[in-house]
Amino acid sequence: MPTAATPEKSALLGTMPSDSMDDIELKNIQLQFPPLRCLSRDDSSVREERVETDKGSILVAVQGNRAKPAILTYHDLGLNYISSFQAFFNYIDMRVLLENFCVYHVNAPGQEEGAPTLPEDYIYPSMDELAEHLLFVLSHFGLKSVIGFGVGAGANILARFALAHPEKVNALCLINCVSTQAGWIEWGYQKLNVRHLRSQGMTQGVLDYLMWHHFGRGTEERNHDLVQVYKNYFERRVNPTNLALLIDSYVRRTDLNITRELDPTRKKEGLTLGVPVMNITGALSPHVDDTVTLNGRLDPMNSSWMKISDCGMVLEEQPGKVSEAFRLFLQGEGYGK
Repeated sequence: MPTAATPEKSALLGTMPSDSMDDIELKNIQLQFPPLRCLSRDDSSVREERVETDKGSILVAVQGNRAKPAILTYHDLGLNYISSFQAFFNYIDMRVLLENFCVYHVNAPGQEEGAPTLPEDYIYPSMDELAEHLLFVLSHFGLKSVIGFGVGAGANILARFALAHPEKVNALCLINCVSTQAGWIEWGYQKLNVRHLRSQGMTQGVLDYLMWHHFGRGTEERNHDLVQVYKNYFERRVNPTNLALLIDSYVRRTDLNITRELDPTRKKEGLTLGVPVMNITGALSPHVDDTVTLNGRLDPMNSSWMKISDCGMVLEEQPGKVSEAFRLFLQGEGYGK
């Protein structure tokens, strides 16, 4: 090698960390960041249990020390606890937070991984009945009250539960929550989806709708890898018949019938959610207007609205911002430091 290159090589080597430092950094990276998203049921920190309800059993996955305060999650359409929450709750900031909590991930009937097709004569619970199922979950695990954490359809179910049983809910984090009944356009699209799922399975039309529902528009340009993970998931891992039943139940939902009461003498009448609410959406989500509507129906004294930029599916695209907001929200309610 020409001698002229030697000083150059020495200078280059001088800027590089030593071998031992490199090893430490790599070890830290491996410890802190779980491998690339694969939506698989391989988390040893989670224990699954069946909970009996008046409409059959549902799967609940428990993560954390059961002696700690409870966070109860509920997923959105086409998802379950793994595809909706696994990556978010394994995110490094959330792992630190979860040392102080125990998470109970509720799966809607027939939506869990590898769920058998529900019987033809099975009558799927309404949204109000799905909310009432949470009483069986609390009873099964001996929980007096929970912090609710829901997305989409799951957020709607948790809001119903908090309205019916305010003493059992300490606070709510609702993501892309719709408080109104389905409009004609949503109703028409979803009825078409239900028909396709029942007769043909996961068609391209249903897949496109689910991607839009979760990510909004322009996702391909924003996050191509994440899009592929979810497309594959919807195509290969979702039971289409069971999903059709959940979608049908969601599209038949009633209005939450809540209103903001500004007269302080009438606030005790329970016209809106009495528990503290963090109402979150993504700036690119198709549900932004729904969250604005919900915000207008909540008491401004105990609720906050948050729109996170550059994302539609906030837990996947901006986990850092959501975990930070959730941590501060819980601190404000007297949890943790």
